[in-house]
Amino acid sequence: MSENIKKNLIGLDKVELAAAIKELGESSFRAKQIWQWIYRIGIADFNHMTNLPASLREKLAESYTLERVQVSKELISFDETRKWLLKFSDTNEIEAVFIPEKTRGTLCVSSQVGCTLNCSFCHTGTQNLVRNLTAGEIVAQVLHAKDSLSDWNFKEENRKLTNIVMMGMGEPLLNYDNVAKALKIVMDPDGLGISKRKITLSTSGIIPLIEKCGDELGVNLAISLHAVRDDLRNTLVPINKKYPIKDLLNACRKYAPTQNSFRKVTFEYVMLKGVNDSKQDAKELVRLIEGIPAKINIIPFNKWPGTEYQCSDNRTIQEFARIVEDAGYMSPIRRPRGQDILAACGQLKSESIKLRKSAT
Repeated sequence: MSENIKKNLIGLDKVELAAAIKELGESSFRAKQIWQWIYRIGIADFNHMTNLPASLREKLAESYTLERVQVSKELISFDETRKWLLKFSDTNEIEAVFIPEKTRGTLCVSSQVGCTLNCSFCHTGTQNLVRNLTAGEIVAQVLHAKDSLSDWNFKEENRKLTNIVMMGMGEPLLNYDNVAKALKIVMDPDGLGISKRKITLSTSGIIPLIEKCGDELGVNLAISLHAVRDDLRNTLVPINKKYPIKDLLNACRKYAPTQNSFRKVTFEYVMLKGVNDSKQDAKELVRLIEGIPAKINIIPFNKWPGTEYQCSDNRTIQEFARIVEDAGYMSPIRRPRGQDILAACGQLKSESIKLRKSAT
């Protein structure tokens, strides 16, 4: 097999990896060793897999690769948030963001190149959907972050990357098969071993796949709600025309029992000045989610070039949160991170596209 058509082992599940190794005349035991080298130790060179026979290492190097994703750009904020523009072999680019906090480190992962949902307040929504990411390309974002953070330490208490949120570019449930495959690799205890309790999948509300996600993955669910009336949500989140609020919330009521009793559905609510931030909106939100074990993430809008939306003022945000909290729901106000490094989702990619066009 020539070098330019070598298959990347990153993104193969355990069954597929075992089959690939079997084709080389080796046992499934060797596949387990290779899996641990890739996902537990973070090795990207077959020659460094020292418990494999030299003959197997040679065969692997001849037929396969462990190629990492390319970095087009890396930005580090004053608050230590890191944002990467990552390029794949077909030159398409996506973003991943690492957000360090005192008790955890969260990686925001993309699932598609661009997006098809056209949410009016979202910068990624201004970009056309190019294609879905493969399972390997989704996992590659995690591997890159761990490489960049020098985080290949299997002791959980020493990890820098502890949590994953599928909240980057794209709608994860419109690429469900690849997202599910990637997350199963990420959760596998023989490798990266990130617990489903520390993984959150955010969706704009693809109702038919919400239940499947709960049954097969059991990860935390976050809903990009952002409005309490269908007429407004139809504008902010156009998929609402197909899956309206009432049906979406019914799906959430069914999803919550698939989790352990202490799990909650998170509702994401971006605060847009004069659009969705009134006291009446807050009270209606409380009424709508009654009976759902829930937390509401209140998100100050991160303005991006070209948008007409403005962020609600601090007093309005605080009042909105108070109404929700008084009704018995946690409603943390998300602290803006990485605002000095093009932090709005999709913004770094847009800047890259503009630079390429200006150079031609």
